[in-house]
Amino acid sequence: MKKSLQLIGIGTFAGLVLSCFFYVIERTTGNKVYTLLLNVDYIPVFRNYTYSEPVELLFHIIISVLLVYSLYLMIQIWKIKRIIAVCILINFLLGAILYPTTGFSTRTPPIESLSAIGYWLAGHLLYGLILGLLFKLVLRTREKRRGSDL
Repeated sequence: MKKSLQLIGIGTFAGLVLSCFFYVIERTTGNKVYTLLLNVDYIPVFRNYTYSEPVELLFHIIISVLLVYSLYLMIQIWKIKRIIAVCILINFLLGAILYPTTGFSTRTPPIESLSAIGYWLAGHLLYGLILGLLFKLVLRTREKRRGSDL
């Protein structure tokens, strides 16, 4: 139960940091990366409805928590040692794969916007770094507790 709460906390925290990062970028530069982050226009079932910003943010946090669980399982199963590097790489790749969804909406940045792509990828690098650091912290704390149990 404690591990689940930690993973939910990591996903929520990192997801909110990414949201805040993109919100500030969008407000200061006009690049609609926050709008892209919350966008669900390209998902068939979701595109038929209009959601408020808090609901779209909740969708983003849920995806973040699911991603955290997936990464944590991958780290544990494959006994990954370079956790920070792997989290940064995977999230950079996810950002690169997801960016083209901007082409499915009129609310998001133009797909050819180099500045939007740059901010988007920088945000996903930041997100990966935060996840990697928090995973290391959680795993280090768990190892210390195991060592004191012996």
